[in-house]
Amino acid sequence: MTATDSSIRRVGVVGCGLMGSGIAEVCARSGLETLVHEVDAEALDRGRTRTTRSLARAFDRGKLTAEEHEAAVNALTFTTDLDDFADRDLVIEAVPEDEALKVHVFATLDRVVLRPDALFASNTSSIPVMRLGAATSRPGQVMGLHFFNPVPVLDLVELVPSLVTTDTAWERTHHFVTKVLGRHAIVSQDRAGFVVNSLLIPYLLAAIRMFESGFALAQDIDEGMVRGCAHPMGPLALADHIGLDTTLAVAECLYGEFKEPLYAPPPLLSRMVEAGQLGRKAGKGFYAYPAAAAR
Repeated sequence: MTATDSSIRRVGVVGCGLMGSGIAEVCARSGLETLVHEVDAEALDRGRTRTTRSLARAFDRGKLTAEEHEAAVNALTFTTDLDDFADRDLVIEAVPEDEALKVHVFATLDRVVLRPDALFASNTSSIPVMRLGAATSRPGQVMGLHFFNPVPVLDLVELVPSLVTTDTAWERTHHFVTKVLGRHAIVSQDRAGFVVNSLLIPYLLAAIRMFESGFALAQDIDEGMVRGCAHPMGPLALADHIGLDTTLAVAECLYGEFKEPLYAPPPLLSRMVEAGQLGRKAGKGFYAYPAAAAR
């Protein structure tokens, strides 16, 4: 799979956490010149290490040949300066799920990305795309591209055009996702939560309320869904995997848009986030995790 049949060859990824590093990896593995941004040198080093370790694991497991591994590593460059994104054909924002932060990133990208036909995309899991596009002078070139964690493993991408996304931007983005990256795309209207999280978050919140009320133990709730409904992971373990801070942010966004009780975050979820019990990445959530899992 190569980028030779696409007008998108130079990609920027803003943010190199769990999601951003995964997005950068799949772009690099698809033959794209991939520039990755983080806010400072320390965060950049963590992101670079996360990305290169994932590529090394793919090679060790036979998912990449030696030549493919070398090409992907060479396709990646890293920066702390968003001005370096001036020549990008597409920039994918993958910063934390904070609307004010994302709006700031899009306003900055609008200023620094010089290509008039450049596309902007957000990996937001809940924030309406129109709010982000409105921070730019070219909202017709802004889309939602919601990948799923772990990005190198899960091939789904939600495509979310806003009310003003142009047909050209839609066609280029759809081609990029399905033909260049080889991902499976589903389409959602520009509503908070899109397709997957509009269904998933109420399920996770119901499990949290069940645990909070003392109705059942965490392990029993999760085993009920794994062994009784053939889910690969129980809801509380899944919330830990996603990150309880992200789960809370998405729930708040959904509740803010729809005002429906099923989207309202349970108090326990808010208290756990305030206590820093964010799930797997913090070493503690509904379950405890070894230090290696928290990195």
